[in-house]
Amino acid sequence: MRLVVVGNGMAGARLVTEVRARDRDMRITVFGAETAPPYNRILLSNVLAGSSGPGQVRLLDPSWYAEHGVEAVTGVRVTRLDRDTRTVIAEDGRREPYDVLVLATGSEPVVPPIQGVERALPFRTLDDCHRILAEALPGRRAAVIGGGLLGIEAARGLAGRGLPVTLLHLADHLMERQLDPEAGLVLGETLAGVGVEVRTGVKVTAVHPEGVALADGDLVGADVVVLACGVRPLTGLAADAGLQVRRGVVVDDELRTDDPAVFAIGECAEHDGTVYGLVAPAWEQAAVVADVITGRPARYRGSRLVTRLKARSVELAAMGETHLGEEHAEVVRFTHRAAGTYRKLVIRDDRLVGAILLGESDAVGTLTQLFDRGLSVPGDRAGLLFPGLAGAAQADTPVRMPDAAKVCHCNNVTKGEIRACWEAGARDMAAVAAATRATTGCGTCRDAVEGIVGWLCDQEGVTA
Repeated sequence: MRLVVVGNGMAGARLVTEVRARDRDMRITVFGAETAPPYNRILLSNVLAGSSGPGQVRLLDPSWYAEHGVEAVTGVRVTRLDRDTRTVIAEDGRREPYDVLVLATGSEPVVPPIQGVERALPFRTLDDCHRILAEALPGRRAAVIGGGLLGIEAARGLAGRGLPVTLLHLADHLMERQLDPEAGLVLGETLAGVGVEVRTGVKVTAVHPEGVALADGDLVGADVVVLACGVRPLTGLAADAGLQVRRGVVVDDELRTDDPAVFAIGECAEHDGTVYGLVAPAWEQAAVVADVITGRPARYRGSRLVTRLKARSVELAAMGETHLGEEHAEVVRFTHRAAGTYRKLVIRDDRLVGAILLGESDAVGTLTQLFDRGLSVPGDRAGLLFPGLAGAAQADTPVRMPDAAKVCHCNNVTKGEIRACWEAGARDMAAVAAATRATTGCGTCRDAVEGIVGWLCDQEGVTA
């Protein structure tokens, strides 16, 4: 069988590794428009901040492909799909036949139609990082347009390099899709404390050499302007080939398009009316497609989303229906603005259907498990928000969680799987990460995994 994957980003690269783990002999060709090996896009803010180098966010070493019999065609865009002959045509004229085709084309930045927008730099790829860093010189000022997840990470990264940064957002509070107004306010104050000026409810009308013009006539001085106004699925290739496209490429529970030989995963795919923009769903989809095309029964039933903000000194997790009010659910809140803390639980029918945790919190692991698994919540609501309180549920650390508890949400790794790997000989963090992929996504589970590995070593008197 000949498998062709269009897209060598986080979804495409994961699919290739999943397929090769199941089938040693399948002929695999993957096309990537970027010249760089696949990298962890959600850690690009670390590159921007200087806390990680480009090599530290790499997902696969270039030598992996040759070692595993996979042909990687990088720096080459696929321009057309010929479904009649089952052939992929690339911009360099190459024609690659397939029996199974998987589209993992991802998404592209939204560029608003404002005057002078070409002066701004998008923040989406590793090359974008390099372009921004080339402009982010000492003594310069920066402005970031867009106060969603990506914009906040970009602003925090630039502030970490010592640049004065102004974050501009059209909505009345930051991350309005994931956060309620109070959480957005606390987040803005937290960012102000690390050097990011936040201005919400403002409309950008133009980008000038000297800065960003606003609709109220104000000019925000900036030498570097970064665009982080959201993304849209890249669906042109599929649409031109006659595949069904709405917001994304429409797929069924096997991630197939309306052509049985063509699948779609990741940010370009629309399943049951939803386009997912996070890494965990993309990797879950990759595993399902790998099973299906290697003859194993599998179905994708959608993903329960947990959004984690990956910015130094800013801890945030948001999940589920965070905007529900008291008229529709039981809502439990705690705010301590001076400490940058905001915690909110949304409970309906004795199940956790939403939560916001802003500021350092030992409740994240427990609440993520309750949300992800749809478990009944304990009656002690305060104990859920503050696991250290007397009477709190004894699941406040991953060590005390049951083996079925999910520790790494990005890679769907449970405590039991970490234990099994440890018992099989993976006696340190690097070995556990290599065996399970835990910590290789957003990286926010590192402390939990280290805690479990350390606890297991202590139990056996082993030095990690």
